[in-house]
Amino acid sequence: MIKPPIPADEFRRLESLRSLKLLDTPPEERFDRVTRLARRVFGVPISLVSLVDADRQWFKSSQGLEATETPRDISFCGHAIVGDRIMVVNDATGDERFCDNPLVCGAPNIRFYAGYPLNAPDGAKIGTLCLIDSQPRDMSQEDLKLLRELGRMVEEELLLATMTTTDGTTGLSNRLGFSLISEHLLAMCRRMEVPASLLVFTLTNLREIDESSGDDLAERAIVELGQLLQTCFRDSDVIARLGMDTFGVLLAGTNLDGADRGRERLSNLVTQHNLDGQAAYELELDTHVVAYNTERHPNPEALVCEAKERAGQTESDATDNVAGAMS
Repeated sequence: MIKPPIPADEFRRLESLRSLKLLDTPPEERFDRVTRLARRVFGVPISLVSLVDADRQWFKSSQGLEATETPRDISFCGHAIVGDRIMVVNDATGDERFCDNPLVCGAPNIRFYAGYPLNAPDGAKIGTLCLIDSQPRDMSQEDLKLLRELGRMVEEELLLATMTTTDGTTGLSNRLGFSLISEHLLAMCRRMEVPASLLVFTLTNLREIDESSGDDLAERAIVELGQLLQTCFRDSDVIARLGMDTFGVLLAGTNLDGADRGRERLSNLVTQHNLDGQAAYELELDTHVVAYNTERHPNPEALVCEAKERAGQTESDATDNVAGAMS
């Protein structure tokens, strides 16, 4: 086994890592979302955001591994942060750096490893987004591009650590967070040539709840709808509060039929919620779905705008119908 070398800028690197104040903090959805997606896209049992500290690697986000940290001396990520490119180990048993490593000879029995070196906002390499498998495997050029895209999603979160990308009421992404995450996700869909769909839900009676029951119950209605969305959709879907009464769900790898099934599932959950009668109000939703089109939608905002335009057309049609009935 060969221990990871110490980078020439180690002092600056550690200062940069610690300035982010991420070490020994609870899991965060903004990072967990990426590791879940990586695990799903590549079909690996383990995906991590690993931060390389002075004498350990600590896992800010972990999918498929119970350990929260391991010694730096036996880490694969300690090797990965020394280079600028993704480090790929196809079969660790045939690599002199790792063949007798405890993580190879024992649990989790690493054979395959791919680690994208994560850059902090100042350029220091503080850790990796990595994939691990107990079976040897290869990475194609397309796979490398996809992992790089996911790694940049993590770097985007590091860059925006001081910015507000989370909705304070629901804990979901806000509109800024949605745009940043979705931009990378749509880029992946383009590369993989898979569909994507956006569902936009408007809580149409929020103002009515507020006026009849007060701010507290209106906020509760918003929170409950957010919880229903999280129950209904996949962990890898991007769920966000886009406005006061508006929520969005971006579904990667999902066509309109799949989006309609998701819409139906949510409709059933909302109906059950309303029948339970636990609240002094019912949730009333207006729903619109848009299929991602690379020409019409250069960015996530274009998708959202099209959904809102359709919502406006529906409202206009309803108004016209009422006016026609009265004339």
